[in-house]
Amino acid sequence: MIAPRTQINIVKLLIGSSLYGAFLYWLYVNNLADLLIVFLTMSLMIPIIFLIRDRFKQQQIIDNLHQESLTAELNLLKSQINPHFFFNTLNNLYGLATEKSDLTQEVIYKLSQMMRFTIYDGRKDSVSVEDEISYLNNFIELNQIRHKNAIDIEFNQKTEDKEQRIPPLLFINLLENAFKHGVDTQTANQFIRFTLSTQKTTIAFELTNNYDQVILDSKKSKRGTGGVGIENLQRRLHLLYPDKHQFTEHAENGIYHTKVVIDLT
Repeated sequence: MIAPRTQINIVKLLIGSSLYGAFLYWLYVNNLADLLIVFLTMSLMIPIIFLIRDRFKQQQIIDNLHQESLTAELNLLKSQINPHFFFNTLNNLYGLATEKSDLTQEVIYKLSQMMRFTIYDGRKDSVSVEDEISYLNNFIELNQIRHKNAIDIEFNQKTEDKEQRIPPLLFINLLENAFKHGVDTQTANQFIRFTLSTQKTTIAFELTNNYDQVILDSKKSKRGTGGVGIENLQRRLHLLYPDKHQFTEHAENGIYHTKVVIDLT
């Protein structure tokens, strides 16, 4: 059943069309050819204009939905970062508390700083380089405490402007993988070397670590599936910097090397 308002609109349209048709016929009968051509041209142009306008509105709606979808996906990817790290740190904290270690307070403080950054700053589109470096340093120090400072770690920072804005939590997956798939597969001589470089036109992150292939393969076999860290990072890079980033990785003779370069121009 057609709604009353719709019925009224249909009647108005029919009446308007009839009157306009009668007007065109009057122009034809009275040999007003120039005016007839003008009104016929307008009759053809008006529907085209409305079609273009509707098409533009539809494209705007599609673009908005696409942007909302990308934002939702980015938020989901960021929410997947570091869950098992926090659980491991809490377990470590429990052990320190049981031992009444002097490190307990330090671990609680660093963990709270990381959780605050993840929960609040992690939701933002960008953070300062200084804040991101602080987050990475806290991650390193907590892992050093967990491994009783037995890991040889070198973190080089080359930043032109510490207030420069970069996406939050972008490189933590690579660093986390260096511990999970490198440090944790060995009992001695573990090392991690990584460098974060930021310039006005470029962001680069380069990491090298060693690993035990046999232990790593055994862990992957027990899990049944691979990790999502690298896939997570690659997807975020694709969403944030399509066609403006490079991701390379290479593993050979127990040494893993990866590099990310982002073009900000």
